[in-house]
Amino acid sequence: MHREVSEMHYFDFYESPMGRMLIVATDPGLSGLYFVDQKYYRAVGRDWLRGDHHEVVQETARQLKEYFAGARKQFDMPLAPQGTPFQTRVWKAISSVKYGDSITYSELARRAGHPEAVRAAGTATGRNPITIIVPCHRIVGSDGSLTGYAGGLDRKRALRELEDGARSLFAGGSSGRKSAQSSV
Repeated sequence: MHREVSEMHYFDFYESPMGRMLIVATDPGLSGLYFVDQKYYRAVGRDWLRGDHHEVVQETARQLKEYFAGARKQFDMPLAPQGTPFQTRVWKAISSVKYGDSITYSELARRAGHPEAVRAAGTATGRNPITIIVPCHRIVGSDGSLTGYAGGLDRKRALRELEDGARSLFAGGSSGRKSAQSSV
């Protein structure tokens, strides 16, 4: 009899300046990063292991701290999100949006190879399992408005302000505008 083996999940929580976050990793890489009160939050599984010593979990926490301090513009860790082929194309297209930039949902659909699928690209964006690192906060409405962020529009606004150099999310004032770019 063939028995399918499920992938082991490792997790830990990160106390960000925007609220508690759940970091989830599998052996291939980071598979989830969620605000614990966001829409589509993935609850910790009963068979998951506390991964406070797992390399990807630790590295994610370290890089997030640097990002929120305004010192990191690019994340560097293996990613392993689980989704449909369409979702993964959308998430890859989101990852190409540079730090401080934004694109519309229609441009996102075009970059994902499906220019006619704007609403579907928006839905896939909302289901992004790796918030911030796959920077869905950089996707905006056709008129440039902030719309549709699973973590809440206040967080999306704060992340945009951080990347615009208008604020630091840690105490200490403005982070200052930097010219480096971000890619995952």
